[in-house]
Amino acid sequence: MLKQTLQQKQLQKLSPQQIQLMKLIQLHTQEFEDRIKEEIEENPALDEGREADPDNLSNEETWEDEPNNDPLKDLEDFLPEDEIPDYRTQSSNYSSDDEDRSMPVGESKSFSDIVRAQVGMLTLNEQEQQLAHYIIGSLDDSGYLERPLDRIADDLAFSVGVYTDEAALLRVLKQVQALDPPGIGARDLRECLLLQLQRKSQTPVVAIAISIVKDYFEEFSKKHYEKLTQRLQCTQEELKEAVAMISKLNPKPGNTIATGKPTETVTPDFILDSNDGELELSLNSRNAPQLHVSRQMREILETYQNDKDSKSAKEAAVYAKQKIDSAKWFIDAIKQRQDTLLRTMSAIVEYQREYFLSGDERQLKPMILKDIADKIKMDISTISRVASNKYIQTPYGTFLIKKFFSESMKNEEGEDVSTIKIKKILEEVIEEENPKKPLTDEKLAKILKEKGYPIARRTIAKYREQLNIPIARLRKTL
Repeated sequence: MLKQTLQQKQLQKLSPQQIQLMKLIQLHTQEFEDRIKEEIEENPALDEGREADPDNLSNEETWEDEPNNDPLKDLEDFLPEDEIPDYRTQSSNYSSDDEDRSMPVGESKSFSDIVRAQVGMLTLNEQEQQLAHYIIGSLDDSGYLERPLDRIADDLAFSVGVYTDEAALLRVLKQVQALDPPGIGARDLRECLLLQLQRKSQTPVVAIAISIVKDYFEEFSKKHYEKLTQRLQCTQEELKEAVAMISKLNPKPGNTIATGKPTETVTPDFILDSNDGELELSLNSRNAPQLHVSRQMREILETYQNDKDSKSAKEAAVYAKQKIDSAKWFIDAIKQRQDTLLRTMSAIVEYQREYFLSGDERQLKPMILKDIADKIKMDISTISRVASNKYIQTPYGTFLIKKFFSESMKNEEGEDVSTIKIKKILEEVIEEENPKKPLTDEKLAKILKEKGYPIARRTIAKYREQLNIPIARLRKTL
């Protein structure tokens, strides 16, 4: 039997304005600028820059109202109608504070194009040239040919209609490997190093280096130098020179060619200055644009609101009001974003004050998102959005904000210590070790315990991997 009942519930839902604010907070500077441009293009009621004051007209605006008072008016008679002098456009639309943000676009060639241009110097027939171009197109960004030759032969047959075999491809590959930069076309690291060594002037040291790469590459990669000295029947000094020569070779020859790819730059969202022990935090000016509601759109709304009889006027008034309200919400959201960013970053700077005054990473305190959220009475998710993909410029460099968050562990005195500090100490201990007898993880754990940080060996291994430091055997040098 169907029955109707009334039920009362208390729900918490985010308003569209709150959702918009959350989305704006998590954007970094460049994304934020793009979002503003997008909103200005979509909403005609939103204008950028300061709103003009009709009661305080500039001299240029006065000249437009009274042409006879314009001292530059007479010059217009001597100019063609389609020609506008520079002083007219610049004086009206630009100021000395404006920046020239134009970016020149340079023509660039890809790695494959640069290598293909050298094929003409090889002695190849028409089909071999076609095979050479296909092989070059199969190289990865590092210059390696990772695909097997038999598969390349199959692809040529099915996709291009060129029938060849593995032996013919190998002959062409040897020709491609003679091109610059040395080492391209190699099928693995060993062959890449060998190709580079074979181009050097043949000396006893080069001969030893070639023998190491060709016959004893596994022993070399594991740094079994005693075995290498015995098997090569050379002195330790000769082995040292050969190893030094191999270490100077380029393992990724494709990266030596500049392809004109744009370099990604980091734009700081915050700027921190230190003056006589006082920290001054500011928001990047690109995060604080000047926006206002269009005066023209407000006039349109007032005009159509007075015309209450026309249906089209009502629709136009509704449209104008929606756009004006949307512009106001967007401007308010930006102001709230600025306030939230500054409040959060100010709390982080205050929490890590000793670090920001000294720049010493060992002064970093253990800090998690909850610590900052409790300090400024905000939700953890908001703090996470603020710290996400944002940078701060300090006197010691520009850093990702998440760098300052770390877990804690207790030392022998029972004090909470940041894991960042422990990693820094571990890094210093490894830098001071004897390179001929590097310290194992077990010995590193013992040293840190003596310094007052009781850490297990597996934790040392985890921190070492996070610092991209290899194991003791691979850190060994002659």
